[in-house]
Amino acid sequence: MSISESKSVTVPELALIAATRGAIGFGAGLLLADKFKGERRKVLGWSLFLSGLASTVPIAMHVFGKKQKDITEH
Repeated sequence: MSISESKSVTVPELALIAATRGAIGFGAGLLLADKFKGERRKVLGWSLFLSGLASTVPIAMHVFGKKQKDITEH
């Protein structure tokens, strides 16, 4: 796969990708912020960060692994 190769992504796939990116970002933000104190912040931050990270792998495999249908196929 080349960098310039285009991929088509459906709206639900795009929403799923955005949600996982959001979970990673929110989890990382909680880990770096001091809004919640102590253990509660760490548990919530790590949970969001790791769940977003773990869900990224199968989504990426699905998006980058799917084949473009030929125009002749219906």
